[in-house]
Amino acid sequence: MDSFDTVIRGGTIVTAADSTQCDVGIRGGRITALAQDLPVAGHEIDARGKLVLPGGVEGHCHIEQESSVGNVMSADDFFTGTRSAVFGGTTTTLSFAAQMKGQSLRKVVDDYHALAASKAVIDYGFHLIVSDPTEQTMNEHLPALIKEGMTSFKVYMTYDSLKLDDHQMLDVLATARQHGAMVMIHAENHDMIRWLTQRLLQGGYDAPKFHAISHVELAEDEATHRAIRLSELIDVPILIVHVSASEAMAEIRRAQTAGLKVYGETCPQYLFLTASDLDREGAEGAKYCCSPPPRDASHHDIIWQGLANGTFQVFSSDHAPYRFDETGKLAAGPNPTFPQVANGVPGIELRLPLLFSEGVGKGRIDIQQFVALTSTNVAKIYGLLPRKGTIAVGSDADIAIWDPDLEVTVTWDLLHDNVGYTPYEGRKLRGWPVTVLSRGRVAVEDSELKVERGSGQFLPRYLSDAAQPLNRLVPEMDVNRNFGAKIL
Repeated sequence: MDSFDTVIRGGTIVTAADSTQCDVGIRGGRITALAQDLPVAGHEIDARGKLVLPGGVEGHCHIEQESSVGNVMSADDFFTGTRSAVFGGTTTTLSFAAQMKGQSLRKVVDDYHALAASKAVIDYGFHLIVSDPTEQTMNEHLPALIKEGMTSFKVYMTYDSLKLDDHQMLDVLATARQHGAMVMIHAENHDMIRWLTQRLLQGGYDAPKFHAISHVELAEDEATHRAIRLSELIDVPILIVHVSASEAMAEIRRAQTAGLKVYGETCPQYLFLTASDLDREGAEGAKYCCSPPPRDASHHDIIWQGLANGTFQVFSSDHAPYRFDETGKLAAGPNPTFPQVANGVPGIELRLPLLFSEGVGKGRIDIQQFVALTSTNVAKIYGLLPRKGTIAVGSDADIAIWDPDLEVTVTWDLLHDNVGYTPYEGRKLRGWPVTVLSRGRVAVEDSELKVERGSGQFLPRYLSDAAQPLNRLVPEMDVNRNFGAKIL
């Protein structure tokens, strides 16, 4: 019988497909056996009465990245950001190598590699942010970086420093189709937001709470519809990120019903926060400013429905952490106008506990859906399955052992980020990861970090089937129906 470095014994193994009670044998950082009564190993972990889940795959987080509002750096670097992630049961992060206008995409990626390699405590990969689709970016850097394993990139339909117009969007979508990459889209109508912002400021309505008014729900609805139509023209799959609104969700559902490869993502802030959280004394509401903003409470049940019925394949944190001081949310002064506030809320550590407690614990989703939304689907869509995202022989031993009955009251001093506050302060949760393994290494145990700074590894990713076109062209793009014009 093969020997094992570690055996996790007696827990309930849960994947996106099923659950079973058995032991997990680990050797050389990988899962090598799933069976009853495995031989004794050098290191034994007793998981009786606990859930043994795949480590979370965080598909959307901003780490050591400048805000699009001024030159405000996020609070977390690759050490504190990945440390916080692993304490919350996440063992892989996919953050952004963010190109601002005028920057070389290649230089941006090289810089992020250097930052992460020396600090990350768990494995990581990069999405690209494409904001300046120059000829060099599109024809040289982007194809080369996709081949190097950065097989997904994000584009914005808003923010002056990041937004693409529709013509540029079509160029980017065509490049993605050509090279097999997945496109993530921040869908909000920029001119609606810009017009409302101007009118609000002219009227003296400049407090943080008016951020929720300027980012009107209709702006998200319209841009989601437009993004889907653009992708349909090019015949390329897309993923709409951080969906907050009912009609935007409905647009995604309609596209899926029509057979299009349109994927959806939502986040904790759209289940647990509301626009009224921005209406606080002084500048306190700035802590809750993110884009899209939280909507009113009536949207919560609708977003839960989207998680349960499969409209959303991915549940991410969109961790965009800024301290509530002059280095972050208050960089423009103690009473900033709402457009001056860096957009984003922290959440990388609480992503899984929030969804487990309020989703699984309260019967809104089952445990298999939880695993799919937080780990397996993310790994599949972004080209990491089966190395990450599941418990299977041959997969990396990225495992989170959960005590489903452990009750925790959230306070910021319980967490491990560098933000200084949490928007979920005081929330009572049931269920928490108590032991976390990364590639077979015990990363968290007894509330202590057990792995070293810089011990995470970069993950090159394959081209996912999720990003492959349907080959279902509209007539005007089909060479057999458009008088022979080869457009793609």
